[in-house]
Order: sequence, then structure tokens, then C-alpha cells
Amino acid sequence: MKSATEATPSQELSFWVASHVRCFEFLGGVPALLVPDNLKSGITSPHLYEPLVNETYREMAEHYGTAIFPARAGRPKDKASAEEGVQLVTRWILARLRKRVFFDLPELNRAIRLLLAELNRRPFKGGRPGSRQDLFLSREKVALRPLPATRYELARWKKAKVHIDYHVEVDRHYYSVPYALIHQEVRIRITDSVVEIFLKGDRVASHRKDPSPGRHTTVFAHMPPNHQAVSDWTPERFLEWASRVGPGTHQVVNNLLASRRHPQQAYRSVLGILSLAKKDSPSILERACQKALSLGVGSYREVRILMESPVVRTKDSSEPISSPPLLHDNLRGGEYYAFPAKGETPC
Repeated sequence: MKSATEATPSQELSFWVASHVRCFEFLGGVPALLVPDNLKSGITSPHLYEPLVNETYREMAEHYGTAIFPARAGRPKDKASAEEGVQLVTRWILARLRKRVFFDLPELNRAIRLLLAELNRRPFKGGRPGSRQDLFLSREKVALRPLPATRYELARWKKAKVHIDYHVEVDRHYYSVPYALIHQEVRIRITDSVVEIFLKGDRVASHRKDPSPGRHTTVFAHMPPNHQAVSDWTPERFLEWASRVGPGTHQVVNNLLASRRHPQQAYRSVLGILSLAKKDSPSILERACQKALSLGVGSYREVRILMESPVVRTKDSSEPISSPPLLHDNLRGGEYYAFPAKGETPC
């Protein structure tokens, strides 16, 4: 068989799988069967009858239409041709490069490729005609399966429990699933470009991967009805509405939005506070909010109670009211709440 070899930083899963992908591309096709050693990157649990194959490794093999049949531990004859190839590479490539100094991995692999081409073209010994390259082209290449239309994209998997806010966490970013799955355990497939969430083998959500930490990617259809009802609201709209009442109201609303892991959780409280301006008057709401700030409170219930207090209701409206500062460590500006395109809404 034609030899294929390369240097990698380690045998960890990502390098192990990527080396297979490059090997298939080097050969121009895919063998029907893979017979690896029982290294941890590929075989999670070696077993004579039912070895457990790493999920990412198995997925890669399925993508290329091949099967994994691990060699039995301590049985080198299960992969005799591979063992012979290792010996050839050791003698023909590693031995000749041992005294050379390389400054990075690409430089080393360029040197390996030159010697590998020489090894594959080297005539067989013992009077046998041809070379490994000749044998590959005449007999072996036709037995390979064709490469798929797309290259395998390395994926990793994790388990997670759906949060009460119908999101799961991946690399400190939060992705939505249908709200009915709250508290369910799901499995998440993560690539450089996509996050897919599965429940009992069925895909229930798919998102473009977003590297922004601490933010949310939310699909409208995943929201419960009460969240969908307020999905047209944004923090900017609430803050602009509150500013019409006064600076104290603006700050109370901003503090509420900033106090939640995602602003939607504060929308009901904010709507309640702003509705008090219609039920009573904007000036009394503003006084109540300024009093709430001075007391270090600011929930809907607390503001409503303060609006009924004599201190707020009897204050001379002509007397200037000291406005709380609008710039402090806990204040978030409108740019904090910038939303992406419709269909994927951080919340």
C-alpha cells in the first residue's frame, strides 16, 4: 500500500481526526475500513467484542463512508501492513531527518513530503517489478471510495441541561432551544461555524456559532408565548420612554435591565413602572424613582408603594428635584444592548 505520513504536535483528538482527513485527500479516496490502534483519541474504551469509538472519530468515519474496526490489543498481525509501513517510515524518513533542525511544523512536514514521495517511487526489492506508487495506481486506487463533496468539519460534543431561560451554554455564549425543553438534558455538537442541539438523537435547534461571551442567540419560535408578546420591545425603546419621564426614571429602568442576565427578564417590571405614569402622573413617577434611587431600591412594587407615600405626593412640584447622576459604574449605555439581525436575537 502507498505510504502516507505526517508530523503532528500530539495525538489528541483534533490532530488525530485532521490527519485522517488529509490522508484521504492525499490518497484521493477513502478505504472501506479503518484499523487503528487503541489510542484514547480514537477508541474511548477498548474491548474485544464491542470497543467504544470516540464520537467525533466515528462521525468523521461516517462522513467519509468508512467503518472503524480497531485492532485487538497486543495483536500486531491485525494491521501487519500498517506495521510494515511504520518501519519503512522510521528507516527512510525519520532516520534521515534525525540530525536536521526544524523551526516549525510546516517546515518539518515539507521535508517529510519530499522523502515520502521518494519512498513511494522506490522500486521494490527482490526483483518484484514496480513501486508502491505503481501498485497503488494499478490495483489499490480503484478500490477506494470517492471523497465526499464536502470536507469533514471537526466537531466536538458536550452534554448540557437546558436552563430555565430555555438556553444552553457553549463557550460562555448562550443558545436557545424550544422552551418546552427546559430542564431536559441535551447533547450539543460544536464546530467552528455551527452549534447544533440534539435531544434523544433528534436535532431540536441549530445556530451560527457566535464567539461573543456573555451574550444570547435566541430564535423567536423558541420563546414561550409571554416572551414572544414582548419580543418587539428593546432596551433602547424602554430607556427612551423612561427618559421622557425624567432622569430618575431613566436610571431606575436602566438598573432593572442591567440587573438581569438578559434584559427580557426585566421587561415586565419595566413595563409596570412606565405604566404608572399613565395611572398617576409622570411627575409623581419621577419623584418616586428618585426617592427609590436614594433608598437603593427600584422594583415595580417598591416604586408603586413610594408613589403613594406622602413624601412623594406632597412635594411642591415647583421645587427643583435633585437628579441622580446618570454616569456611574452600573450604568449601561444603549450600545450595550445592540441586537443582531432578525431571527437571532440576544436577550
